[in-house]
This record gives sequence, structure tokens and C-alpha cells, in this order.
Amino acid sequence: MNRPLPVLQLPARTSRPVVEVAFKANRRGWYTAEWDDLRPGEWVVVDADRGEDLGQVRFVGPPAAHRCGAEPTLTVRRRASPDEVAQLAVLRADEPRVRRIARDLVARHGLAMKIADAEWRFDRARLFLYFTAETRVDFRALVGDLARTFRTRVELRQLGAREEAARLGGVDVCGRPLCCSTWLRGIRPVSLQLAKDQGLALNPPQISGLCGRLLCCLTYEHDAYVEARRRFPRVGKTIVTARGPERVLAIDVWRERLTLVDAEGHRRTVSLAELKAEVARSSPSE
Repeated sequence: MNRPLPVLQLPARTSRPVVEVAFKANRRGWYTAEWDDLRPGEWVVVDADRGEDLGQVRFVGPPAAHRCGAEPTLTVRRRASPDEVAQLAVLRADEPRVRRIARDLVARHGLAMKIADAEWRFDRARLFLYFTAETRVDFRALVGDLARTFRTRVELRQLGAREEAARLGGVDVCGRPLCCSTWLRGIRPVSLQLAKDQGLALNPPQISGLCGRLLCCLTYEHDAYVEARRRFPRVGKTIVTARGPERVLAIDVWRERLTLVDAEGHRRTVSLAELKAEVARSSPSE
């Protein structure tokens, strides 16, 4: 007599929804929530290191989980009350005063650093001061003075040129707000080779952003340029056309045109299709 096979009972999945919360200056954090009716735009109080912080919900559920990547370790504590949101506004209004006092203390200590921004945490248990500096700075004495002045724990965080622009924001040469201060999730290095691959003039004012570094948007279309260039002969290559040997002087990827020059220095511009047809006719028959 055949006995029925036992049915394996899998435990029910109890994962909680992931929530992406935005704070000042495009700072983001990912948290889990005990309820699934949170909506983008709501203010929430969340876990922080030995305290709590207040931010605004941006994404909930699968979109937030996809942007997070890993399972969050912190949680959303509660929805923020109107009084708590008003308290956060008071803290934000106080930050310019904090920044001015911090700059005065930096000058008093004679340190070669610039205070770029200040940020109170919601519970006032921590004050973050963001600075830029060209060289290494010993600010241990400064931190002590700052802690005594503001009567809280102070953290100094150094910013690079790109990070400073992302934190302070602004409008770039395209007329739009900076990508790094609005929607970019991270700041990646940008090399001069990207501009060369796209045939851009290597003029620093034209390919640099407010931060003084190469534009982040040079990376957006780079893969498309590289893929399109594979259909063209490389610049400098000599090919045999209907007019004899000619060297590729320049290429225009999006107009699909090439500039050729012969041994006598005569230049001409042809389309990629015309060039391929000429090369095919000039090739020796098998």
C-alpha cells in the first residue's frame, strides 16, 4: 500500500513594506513600516542612530525596495504630527544662524576649511556640519567649542566638490536644477574620455558644472555613442574608396556622416551609407 507523501508547509512570508524617506538636501534613507497605507508626501518619524529623525515619504513598496537593494535595518516609528512638522521647520530656520556661528569659530581657530551647510537632526541630539577643505584639517579643538556652543553632539563631515554642489543645489548651464541635488541616487566619477568619445570640444567652461568638475550628464548618453561609433571606421584609419585611399578625419555619429581627406589634402563629407557602398565597389572581387 502506497503511503501519501507528506506535504511540506512553508512559513508564511512576513516581510514588511519598504519606505524611502527624503530628508534635507536630497539625503535619502530606507526603512520598513508596520503598516502598508503610507503614501508619498506624508511626513514620518523614523529610527536614527540613538534617536529619531523626521522626513518625507518618497516611495513605498516595490519601487522603494528596488532603489534600496538590501533589506533595511531601521523602521518607521510613526506618522509625524502637525506640531512635529512645525518643529522641523523651526530647526531648518535656525540652521543659517548655526552656520554663521560655526564659520566664526572656524576663523577664530584659523582653520583652512569652509562650512558649507548645517543640519539639525529632528530630536536635536545631533548637529551635522558639512565642510570643504583643500588639505587635511585637525578640527578636534573646534569640535569641542562647537559642542559647548550648541550643547549637543556635533559631527563634521567633509564634502567633495560634487557633494557640495549636490547638497547646496543650483541651476546649471542647461537651465535645469542640478541632477545631483534632485534625482541622482549617487555621484559617480566622470572622466575626460567620455567627452572625447562624444566628440565634444574639450573646453572646460562648456563641459564643467557648477562644481567645477566634468558634467555628470556626460555619462547619460555615453553608451549610445559608443554603440553608434562601432558602425564607423575609427578616426585616422585609411580606407580605399571610389577616389582611392582616403583617411578618416572626423565622424558625425548622429548625422551619420564622415569627413575624409585624400593624399593631396582634398576633403569631402559623405554619409555612412555612401561610404559603405563605395568601399564595397572598390573591394576586389573574390
